[in-house]
Amino acid sequence: MPQGKPSHVPVDGLTTRQRRHRPLVVVHTGQMKGKSTAAFGLALRAWTAGLPIGVFQFVKSAKWRVGEENAFRALGEVHDRTGQGAPVSWHKMGEGWSWIQRGGDADHAEDAREGWRQIQRDLAAERYGLYVLDEFTYPMKWGWVDVDEVVATLRDRPGFQHVVITGRDADPRLVEAADLVAELTKVKHPMDAGQKGQKGIEW
Repeated sequence: MPQGKPSHVPVDGLTTRQRRHRPLVVVHTGQMKGKSTAAFGLALRAWTAGLPIGVFQFVKSAKWRVGEENAFRALGEVHDRTGQGAPVSWHKMGEGWSWIQRGGDADHAEDAREGWRQIQRDLAAERYGLYVLDEFTYPMKWGWVDVDEVVATLRDRPGFQHVVITGRDADPRLVEAADLVAELTKVKHPMDAGQKGQKGIEW
């Protein structure tokens, strides 16, 4: 895409403007770190453009306060005070699924399914302009959420709603259905030299 120009223009009856403003399904996959980081960078652009942001974090501990969460919650407060940007909602497995009232040991598979059901409800209601489904490839890989159902829901979503999904081992059906797929491949990593993750880089 030299100078941002497409190398091929399909004969699909769409005008340049219509094609440019299609909502996208984006997948960040691969074995290297940075998939979520890239998704949150995309969300930052969307917030600046005034698109309401919905973040749904799967797999990561509900107790883990990642730096992006603090930053986006602050941006949500900026919007509430000034009207700048857009609203931000952040949901985490466990604590974040506030519509689940369940005691005892957590059922992670059921929590993931309920999280996905909430995303389906939000898509049907056109609640957000950008959805970040962080680590969502894993519930699909583990069979907690049906891949074909995910693909069909994303294909049939109404209105103008971008969706970005992160995680390793993205299912081929999801990859086929997506508009943009990036695979992060490791060339070099500090952990190769025995260095653990550090604040401000990994979280």
